[in-house]
Amino acid sequence: MKHPFQIGDTQVYRKTVTAADFARFDDGLVHAVCSTFSLAQAAEWAGRLFVLEMKEKDEEGIGTFLTINHKSPAFEGDIIEISAKLKSQEGNSVICSFEARVGDRLVADGETGQKILKKDKLARVLAPTK
Repeated sequence: MKHPFQIGDTQVYRKTVTAADFARFDDGLVHAVCSTFSLAQAAEWAGRLFVLEMKEKDEEGIGTFLTINHKSPAFEGDIIEISAKLKSQEGNSVICSFEARVGDRLVADGETGQKILKKDKLARVLAPTK
């Protein structure tokens, strides 16, 4: 595993909110703003930007945890900027803190964890058991 980063380095992902990001469940639309689930997925992607540059060709990242504090709404058409900051990297574990903002307004913050594993090991771990 390569490590071209220093603790405190950041990666940024920008996402435009669409109707596909709205909070929906089996009983229908909850509200027409970006859901916590969609924010969590974007936050995990922002942290994955580190993993993509760290992993070797025979390795892959897998999420280990996610904490998210949803602070304010993001509306359809808003551009959310998710800044992931490398908090720690020990062995194959990568932990990032993140902030999601629309302009100056904080939409969410939290942390993500990922591990980088050999693809063959990951395939064994994720293989269905009978």
